[in-house]
Amino acid sequence: VVLDVLILGVFPGLVLLAATTDMFTMTIPNRLCLALVALFFLTAFVAGMPIATIGWHVAAAFGALLATFALFSAGVYGGGDAKFTAAVVLWLGPSLALEFALLAALFGGALTLGLVLLRSAPTITASFYSHWAARLLSSEVGVPYGIALSAATMAVLPKMPWFQAAIGF
Repeated sequence: VVLDVLILGVFPGLVLLAATTDMFTMTIPNRLCLALVALFFLTAFVAGMPIATIGWHVAAAFGALLATFALFSAGVYGGGDAKFTAAVVLWLGPSLALEFALLAALFGGALTLGLVLLRSAPTITASFYSHWAARLLSSEVGVPYGIALSAATMAVLPKMPWFQAAIGF
């Protein structure tokens, strides 16, 4: 029961919280990423995941962290997004990391295009919206990429072996 709660409730809940937080504040808190990492290890322990499999998950997460911090260094990816990406890949493992990355790129491209169009629309003015929406529509801020990362996570979630086991597939 604890395992099912962690996999079906807590992990997706934290991922959706990251999207919501990023949309409203343009940040993904470090404590959220740390919670995802800690909960992965708790879930792996409760599930009896072999040490070698845990190692592959850690290696995939480390590779994701290296790749996204290279993007961060180039100024095209946020630091919170990089940490969040690695935390999610830790859960997904190497078998789903590439699909997750491709979907995140597609969803991120669509999100970016949508925001560019909204930000350039002459009929949209930030004064009609709340503070967070005004900031989101400002061309002076970046894209809350956590939304795209969370959408990609939700898209691959049903393919996670843990998820399939929890729902009885």
